[in-house]
Amino acid sequence: MADSIPVPFDVKLMNLTATLLFALCALMLLAAGAWWVLRQPFFPLAAIRVDGEVTHNNEVTLRANVAPQLAGNFFTVDLAKARAAFESVPWVRKAVVRREFPNRLRATLTEQVPVAHWGDESASKLVNSYGEVFEANVAEVDDTLPRLDGPADQAGQVLGMYRVMAPLFQPYDLAIEELTLSGRGSWQVVLDTGATIELGRGRSEEVAARTSQFLKSVTQVAQQYGRSVASVEGADLRHRDAYALRLRGVTTVVPDPKKK
Repeated sequence: MADSIPVPFDVKLMNLTATLLFALCALMLLAAGAWWVLRQPFFPLAAIRVDGEVTHNNEVTLRANVAPQLAGNFFTVDLAKARAAFESVPWVRKAVVRREFPNRLRATLTEQVPVAHWGDESASKLVNSYGEVFEANVAEVDDTLPRLDGPADQAGQVLGMYRVMAPLFQPYDLAIEELTLSGRGSWQVVLDTGATIELGRGRSEEVAARTSQFLKSVTQVAQQYGRSVASVEGADLRHRDAYALRLRGVTTVVPDPKKK
């Protein structure tokens, strides 16, 4: 029997390369066919399920707002765009969207939790518990929420200062109605008694210490005139080691006897 002639290495390499190329082409054809099938109207989205915190929205309204923005079928719909569509709806802070086999989407929503109004009274802006400014129908919000104001990119800082300052006034039965941070970094509060207090600049701990010292001393000053802290009409704490004060019904102006 004649010995078989060994196949040269270059021929083996060519055969192997050809086999790999045929396999790759087959895989590409299968992938293209699968993609074509998935893009056909055989897998339409039949429903959108909404759950989570939906106090200010209902499922019907959400679907009506979001559905027109969705394109494709169950397999090809862009989940990132779907999430953005839900988060564009008023009161929705965050949405998590996923597919639910065989033919629907499920969106789990987290709504905004307002803790304060933001900016001018004519605006429809609010601040959530994360210090983020958002727009919504303020008529749906509790009127007792404080009003904060300042540079838009510092809303978190303003909310943080409010959380530091509000407890300082509570022992005196006073509440902050407005807290403002000026463009130059100066703080101002308006109390529920109508008093306006200029707090000046500084870090939160510095402003808090200055305010705490003021509240302790102004109580004694007001008592000397038979008044309480609620009689304060205005104060300016921007002076070093002192403050200017206006008390309701108290004046330091001496009457002119010629006008009597």
